[in-house]
Amino acid sequence: MKNITLPLTNEDIAGLNEGDTVFLSGTLYTARDNTHMKLIKLLDAGEKTPFELDNASIYYMGPTPAPVGFVCGSAGPTTSARMDKFTPRLLSEGVKVMIGKGNRSEEVKQSIKDNDAVYFGTIGGAGAYLADKIKKMDCVAFPELGPEAVYKLYVVDFPVVVLNK
Repeated sequence: MKNITLPLTNEDIAGLNEGDTVFLSGTLYTARDNTHMKLIKLLDAGEKTPFELDNASIYYMGPTPAPVGFVCGSAGPTTSARMDKFTPRLLSEGVKVMIGKGNRSEEVKQSIKDNDAVYFGTIGGAGAYLADKIKKMDCVAFPELGPEAVYKLYVVDFPVVVLNK
């Protein structure tokens, strides 16, 4: 098991192997389908994205409302394949980390290699457990999308497994 602080460096990524268990601490940004569409539209229009994509870590998750006394509600991953059509572009813009569940397309796997990035899987069906690893959460863009808005998360010992690099 490895403990790594985000953002990941190229050296961090080079030291990872598929199947490694990693505990991440640092900043993640949430983004799902609708957010990905908005990010691509901004890039296509030459506009600034709501968070820096270079070296960014994106978690494919939409939080549920937080119960009283908690930072967020359930925080389980969504199916990553739904983001595949947007992923190569975001990787070319500097995104280094993606976290979700499920397999990626061959095009995305190649793009991960070409851009020295990494795709981590995390535990589907364990949203309450994962939510406990989120110590701070702020909506930073697209609040009109509700749970698909961009949230900036600060996580500690967030468990992931290297699926593709």
